[in-house]
Amino acid sequence: MDLFAQNQPQFALTEAPLAARMRPRTLGEFIGQEHIIGPGRLLRRAILADQLSSIIFSGPPGTGKTTLARIIANTTKAHFIAINAVLSGVKEIRDAISTAQETQKKYSQGTILFVDEVHRFNKSQQDALLPWVENGTVILIGATTENPYFEVNKALVSRSRIFQLKLLDNEDLHRIIEQTLNDSERGYGKLKIKLESDAVEHLVNVANGDARSLLNALELAVETTPADKVGIIHITDSVAEESIQQRAVLYDKEGDAHFDTISAFIKSLRGSDSDAALYWLAKMVYAGEDPRFIFRRMLILASEDVGLADPNAVVVVNACAEAFDRVGMPEGRYHLAQATLYLANTAKSNSVMGFFDALSVVEKEKEAEVPNHLKDANRDKKGFGHGAGYLYPHAYRDHWVAQQYLPTSLQGQVFYQPSLQGFEAGIASTVARRREAQLAASLEGMGIAPAEVLTYGTTDKATERWLQRTLSQVGEQLAKVRERIFSLVQLQRHHVILDLNAGSGLLTWEAVRQVPEGGVYACVRTPQEASALEELAVALPELIRPFVLTSTLAELPNVLTVEAANVEFNYIIGRNVLTQEPDKNIAVQKLAELLPKSGVLVLAESVPRHTQRLYRWLDPKQFEPSLYERLVMAEESIYADPSDSMVNWDVEDLQKAFLSVGLTVEIFPEHLQTNLHITPSLLERWFINSNSSRPTLAERLAQILSQKEVGKIQELFTRYLLHQTLPWSTTVVFVKASL
Repeated sequence: MDLFAQNQPQFALTEAPLAARMRPRTLGEFIGQEHIIGPGRLLRRAILADQLSSIIFSGPPGTGKTTLARIIANTTKAHFIAINAVLSGVKEIRDAISTAQETQKKYSQGTILFVDEVHRFNKSQQDALLPWVENGTVILIGATTENPYFEVNKALVSRSRIFQLKLLDNEDLHRIIEQTLNDSERGYGKLKIKLESDAVEHLVNVANGDARSLLNALELAVETTPADKVGIIHITDSVAEESIQQRAVLYDKEGDAHFDTISAFIKSLRGSDSDAALYWLAKMVYAGEDPRFIFRRMLILASEDVGLADPNAVVVVNACAEAFDRVGMPEGRYHLAQATLYLANTAKSNSVMGFFDALSVVEKEKEAEVPNHLKDANRDKKGFGHGAGYLYPHAYRDHWVAQQYLPTSLQGQVFYQPSLQGFEAGIASTVARRREAQLAASLEGMGIAPAEVLTYGTTDKATERWLQRTLSQVGEQLAKVRERIFSLVQLQRHHVILDLNAGSGLLTWEAVRQVPEGGVYACVRTPQEASALEELAVALPELIRPFVLTSTLAELPNVLTVEAANVEFNYIIGRNVLTQEPDKNIAVQKLAELLPKSGVLVLAESVPRHTQRLYRWLDPKQFEPSLYERLVMAEESIYADPSDSMVNWDVEDLQKAFLSVGLTVEIFPEHLQTNLHITPSLLERWFINSNSSRPTLAERLAQILSQKEVGKIQELFTRYLLHQTLPWSTTVVFVKASL
């Protein structure tokens, strides 16, 4: 059907709606869209020269898409066929193509096919049109209120020029009113109309760039207002308000305006702009957007952009959504506004995006297996050892225990990055403490838990160290030590702290956290430890980073004189500061020199003399006669060697040393137990090479046992202890001293 047939009934010029009567017939009458049809523009030149190629007009309603098609129909020499995609299907397309072929054959005349609302064609309908556009049988002119790049067949889009029409500005709308009032043939030029300026402004403002809406309102105002005694139709502001009471909002629930507006709304919430969020919400509600869609998007934002910074956000939004379902509109707008304001003003965090980092790793690490101890023990515990070594968190203090939960290949991978906003700030602190405890354990050089034992080969030492530390619960034990130390001090935010033997950072970072207006000095023994600590500190603001000092305990008083002149420490803390000192009395004397009159010293020292005995893990029946007794004697002799300063002291000796230098001292011995996984590398360290200046276990045992006996003991350890998780007992003494 040709919508633009030239032989229209004469009554259409007078009986048709004003907007239809005033539709421009030529480019000279067309108002607006100067950016595409202004003088010298391509489209204008193509229309005037009748050299059009396939084009698609995209733009809001009332901006002139169909009008431009009509102008083309009036100016082109080509045969013009118009169809509406809402009312037409493949049959109409085939009829139009058949007509175009017949016209070309009989009259050598091309055909322009105008498809209004082309986005309404489904894929099969658009595909039916494509071949005839490609071979030039028809030149397509499509009109759509949607984004053609999303709603129109890509092949059609690629073969067409896209022209985007914009909302008319106020000046254009004023010109349309003037044109209508002066046109005697199609408009109101024959009538005496007095249109007050306020009425004009109201019509223009509420029309919101839509010429059709403007003309419809003007028509209603003129046709419903009687003329006065002298024949003048007086259009006042109140008449204009009655004629167009609701702004024409550009909003299609399935189009660009829908997606762009909800995008602006979500971005305003994310940016914590309450005013903007309310504006975009109002626009959607005013345009008739489905409130459930808005609530759905807010529920997504409550997790995506608020998350654990305010876990209550998703609860509030969900409660508002449920309340809306009960109340409905229009009162339900209160619940929309409440949810909007809550989200706009609450703390924000997108830490849940860590899930997508994990998802990305999963895509790349498809071969990563579930660690053996995390597998289901109900099926293959006996056959493959599934579930063996799993530690039940509820059996430990605070219901947490450091344990390997990631696949071996991903050990140390961090996905969750908690923000410091709202509720999540507390979570961030807990997460950071546990990760620091794990790092500290790793730097302490403790044993490593192995991967699942299915084959044997070269072990990655770094991975083995990490796994052993995790499975052996060193992280948990160190966390207990740290908590105990800080329970013995009463820090204030302005205090100054000296952390002795700070290489692991176990105490340093907690001190930094607790004295943000004070300062932390961290003493390490080697440049390597200093470098590691400084690299970690880079993540902190410069003003709160710890001051890293490299010094032995003996040299520390002189170093502090230079690096921390006149600084008085409120607390001096440390872990295993004295353990490696050959003379405990001299070491304690140095500590007394560092301690100011009002200062307090708190240390945690492991007592090697009371450490775990390895022979207790073995059954005497597994030994040849008398060899077990000789092993017991040999191992006990290690801890009774008066020449070894590492083991030749006890709790009482430490207490005497502090008292001898005039310090008031409190001693708190505590027995701790954790689990230790026996790996090949750990046995190697005991019996072959310890990578330490201290002798190996084998070398110590050889002072009493023969090499053959030591070899037999190594064989028994390997046979009965390898890959076993065993309890490891130790004694830590906490010291609190002051002048």
